[in-house]
Amino acid sequence: MVRTLDLNLVTEPSVLETVLKSNLEKDDIYRFMWQVVGNGSVFAPVSVWKHRRKMILPLFNQKILSTFFSIFLQNSETLCSVLSKFTDAGEFSIWRFINAYSFDATMETTIGVKIDALQNPDNTFLNAVNESQNCVAERIFHVWLHPNFIYKFHPSHERIKKCIKTMNDFVDNAIQNKREQILDKREGHEVKSILDHLISMNEIDHSMDDLELREEVLMLIIAATDTAAVSVGFTLKLLAKYPHVQDKVYEELQGVLGDTKRPLQREDLSKLDHLHRVIQESLRLYPSVPFIARKIEKDTLLHDGSILPAGSGFLASIWGTHRNPKYWGQDAECFDPDRFLPHRNQQSQSRCFLPFSFGPRNCIGYQYAMMSMKTTLATLLRQYKIVGEPESGPKPNIRVKWDIMMKAADGFKVALERR
Repeated sequence: MVRTLDLNLVTEPSVLETVLKSNLEKDDIYRFMWQVVGNGSVFAPVSVWKHRRKMILPLFNQKILSTFFSIFLQNSETLCSVLSKFTDAGEFSIWRFINAYSFDATMETTIGVKIDALQNPDNTFLNAVNESQNCVAERIFHVWLHPNFIYKFHPSHERIKKCIKTMNDFVDNAIQNKREQILDKREGHEVKSILDHLISMNEIDHSMDDLELREEVLMLIIAATDTAAVSVGFTLKLLAKYPHVQDKVYEELQGVLGDTKRPLQREDLSKLDHLHRVIQESLRLYPSVPFIARKIEKDTLLHDGSILPAGSGFLASIWGTHRNPKYWGQDAECFDPDRFLPHRNQQSQSRCFLPFSFGPRNCIGYQYAMMSMKTTLATLLRQYKIVGEPESGPKPNIRVKWDIMMKAADGFKVALERR
């Protein structure tokens, strides 16, 4: 007899692989993000996503990504400068600074606009992005707010409408200005943004109108800002808890860069193997998106003979898969960057490491995010020692909260000491 699968908590890689490859429609719970980003490709219906993905994917090749390095570096150095006033000042929440850094770098690479939110923390656009995400999270986790006829009377309904207008107006204006620059051949920027490329491509095939451009640009801004900031935050928390790991990262930086003050170069990033493994282990233990929800559109047969019935929902636990001792060992909940050494856990890495999802709808910005994170962390760790309460054992204890993405409940509190 064929049995159906209990969907309460799915952490088995073979099941995730089958479902994420064959069922591409997002679950209806994501409808609350549609109000913010429309048909932005991350949350769009498959019929829209296919076309948008085809347009966006070529913009994340190495040639284009390499032009963004200088932007990541410049904003990382600004971050270090802003953080200088917190050296030897005790513990503080670093979230708003890494959030502002990530936003600045994302805005410049995505639409070619320099925001300087790091220097101006009350930036209207950044506040609108963050507040809109808070409103969506509030609605998701309070089921009585799900019906539209009830939500329209809730105070957050008016707040999110104002945020959406702020974001839409800003992006629409950026699109118009960029189109005029391109037509007049007065771009004035050596590094082209993603919006530059999208508009240039669109001038040829007219495949996206201004609404579609806005939806994709806004989706990229929101996704890239939070993903990089959250991942940097958890990595800093872990390095503060495990000073010996941080010392190895610093020794690697010294080995690659020496004691000179020369700026980090793009070619240096590929030599920072230990830092890369630290980031991977941080993403494993604390993925920014711990769950993925999909809609099962047709009966889906699994390897063990189980069937996922059409019309059901599916919740993939990235958190659980990353901590599954069957594939990661009995120390699966321990912080060990060396588990990503080439000779260890190759099967786990290929089948069970899903920080940017899996299958046709995986995140196309993996290399973009890694470049941003490595540049930021390398720049920070050259100048500062990250300090916190050392853990007594290999299993880190970081309280987390989940809104749209998973974050540290304490706002990523650390202390800094100048090196």
